[in-house]
Parts: sequence; C-alpha cells; structure tokens
Amino acid sequence: MSLSTRAARDFKGTHTEGRTPEELRELVSHVGAELELAPAEVIIQWAVATFGNRFAITSSMGDAVLAHLASKVAPGIDVVFLDTGYHFIETIGTRDAVAATLPVNLRTVSTSLTVAEQDEQYGKDLYKTDPDLCCALRKVKPLADTLAEYDAWATGLRRAETHNRVIAPVVGWDARKGKVKVSPLARWSDEQVDTYIADNGVLVNPLVHDGYPSIGCWPCTRRVAPGDDPRSGRWAGTTKTECGIHA
Repeated sequence: MSLSTRAARDFKGTHTEGRTPEELRELVSHVGAELELAPAEVIIQWAVATFGNRFAITSSMGDAVLAHLASKVAPGIDVVFLDTGYHFIETIGTRDAVAATLPVNLRTVSTSLTVAEQDEQYGKDLYKTDPDLCCALRKVKPLADTLAEYDAWATGLRRAETHNRVIAPVVGWDARKGKVKVSPLARWSDEQVDTYIADNGVLVNPLVHDGYPSIGCWPCTRRVAPGDDPRSGRWAGTTKTECGIHA
C-alpha cells in the first residue's frame, strides 16, 4: 500500500469549523511527528482531508511549486497572495500567470491602507524608518485578518533557506495566529525544488534568474552574488531577517 493510500485511510476528514484553538492544537499535537518523513503531496492530502475548505496555502510568488503541488491534490484550493503595494512587477506577473494556468482560487489580499495613506500617516518610506512596522501593516495584519476564515494554512517554508527555519515542523501549531501551520516543503533541499520545477514545468518568478533567489518588496530586496546566502538580499544592510509572518 502506498504512503498516499495510507494517508487517505489513516487521516480521515475532520469537520473543524467551530473548533476552538485548543481543540485544533490537540488535533495536530502528534501529527507532525507522524508526517515528518511523508512526501509533500501526502502532507497536503492530510491537510485537505482534515480541514477541507478551511485550509489555504500562501505564496509570495517566488515560484509556484507549492501552488502546483496543492492544485494536483485539491483543484480549486485557495491560494492567498499578499499584495503589499511594493511588489516587483515580475512578482505581480507571476501571480497573474499562476491564476491563469493552475486550477486554484487565487486570492489577493492587502491592507486597507494605501502606500500614499501610509506615507501620510507614518511618514514617507516607512520601510526605511521602521521596516518592522511597515511589514506589520502591509503583511502581518492583512494575513492574520484573512486567516480568520481558515483553521489551517500552508507555507512554502524550507529549512534549507535559513538557519532561523531549521526547526520548522511539517505540521505545527502557530500560537500567535491560533492556527495549524503546515509546511509541506520543509525538508526539501534546493536541488529537490529545482528538480520539481524542471520536471513539471513550474512557473518561476523571472527575478530568480536575475540574481534574486529570495524575493520580497522591491525597496527592501537586492540582488545576491553567486555563492552568498540566498536570503542576504532581503532587508540588505539591516539586521532584519524576517517580515514577522513566521515569527
């Protein structure tokens, strides 16, 4: 019996709507260990079977690997994209291409505060004067507001990306958001990502091939020299390493 078949048998669908955070946390308290070595598809299968339409994936559109995987398991799945108002045009183009070519329900969410309104309220170029607050306003809060509709969310986090993510479980509890956090690609190496992209013709943000291995907002993202830490171009010249979503 394949692992995929066992997953469908062992992790039967659970109606989670209306469950308290404590009940959700208890529901997944042991699943992380059970799924730690499972293929990414099986991890997504478990999440879809368990949470149904109260499960969504998020994507920053550096590539469409997670969206592609999820669309094979659950066509029509919600894919949440945060439009910060500061994205590269290539990132917006990748989002549009994903929406046009994959069987997913792409949801673009953003803060109610326009960039102009933010400049007026907090001063021009908040990303320079207080990047943590800028991220909180344009990323962290809009995502938290959107996730209120879901019990679980999936990210493209990989342990290979940064030392801060070494302990990211494939299934864990996000205490700050009160949600189940799923990271199907947590154990994937850079080589596995590249192979999956090549084998499946997965969309990749053009900036990846232009020296931007990790892509955020254009004011805070720089090219990275070959051989350097792929995330060193994020908030370059500062001590900031994360936007706060995965804090």
